[in-house]
Amino acid sequence: MSTTSAAPKKQHSRLFGLPKETLLDWYDDMLLVRRFEEKCAQLYGMGKIMGFCHLYNGQEAISTGAVKGAITKDDYVITAYRDHGLAISKGVDPKPIMAELLGKVTGTTRGQGGSMHIFDKETNFLGGHAIVGSHIPIAAGAAFASKYKGEKRVCLCFMGDGATNIGAFHEGLNLAALWKLPVVFIIENNRYSMGTSVRRSSAVEELIKKGLGYDLRTEVIDGFNVLEVYTKVKAAVDHARETYEPSLLEIRTYRYRGHSMSDPIHGHYRTKEEVEEQKKYDPISVFAEILKAEKLVDEEWLDEAEKRIKAIVEECVTFAENSPEPPLENLYDVYYKESNGE
Repeated sequence: MSTTSAAPKKQHSRLFGLPKETLLDWYDDMLLVRRFEEKCAQLYGMGKIMGFCHLYNGQEAISTGAVKGAITKDDYVITAYRDHGLAISKGVDPKPIMAELLGKVTGTTRGQGGSMHIFDKETNFLGGHAIVGSHIPIAAGAAFASKYKGEKRVCLCFMGDGATNIGAFHEGLNLAALWKLPVVFIIENNRYSMGTSVRRSSAVEELIKKGLGYDLRTEVIDGFNVLEVYTKVKAAVDHARETYEPSLLEIRTYRYRGHSMSDPIHGHYRTKEEVEEQKKYDPISVFAEILKAEKLVDEEWLDEAEKRIKAIVEECVTFAENSPEPPLENLYDVYYKESNGE
């Protein structure tokens, strides 16, 4: 009988020892967010999605690395109105998300919240919030509840670069730092707050500096690299879990679509050449090249992934289109409550 132990599995240094199954799951997650959003754009153009609709194309490494990778199912996530991708990465079933976008009763908020208000209690996804910066003090509140109860839950609070100019941003950061709350504030700096560049809207272009006034732990992260997002967000999350101290992270990224579906992809504030240049750093392509270089996948696997993910997206559309409209009585169930005279 041989006493020779099995040969150790090869460790991929730039993959931080993460198992192959995890890495391939992350690729699927990023691709699902991208194809889901592309389908949303198509459905919006067909008039099946109404109102505002803000897509996440180009920012997938953030949702996957930070939400899918760096936190647990018990942790909280809260964000603004560019929320579909973050909800998917948090584990919210994409079928009810699509139903919500189409205004169907099977949606995450019964078809009455729409694109900007995805919410799911079961996965601790505390919602998309349409008022810029309004959710930041709420994130501090969720973190306060965790600390008050003696829990080890951390809250990830995502915001755009424009939100750092809002009063609620400073109020939320100040309270979190003052009371030592387990919240990680994440600026998704895609360079344009709606249609105005950071240099034209903020006195400080290095947005991370805004955390120094509150003595916060800060870091800048490459938003095109899912592995860097994962490692640096996880470090901030681990720190918050151990010490109850907050952090402010600036993840530098780029959106490939317009600010919303009502905004042209290029508009009057950026050129076609700029967008095409940024697509050279597409986070999904970057990750695919890493996986191929480490011989974890090949082109055949990537092709199969495309087919698999597109089938999931089509299932979402079928589910949403076959779901009923909200009944009229839902207006009373949700918005009105009988008074007992007290």
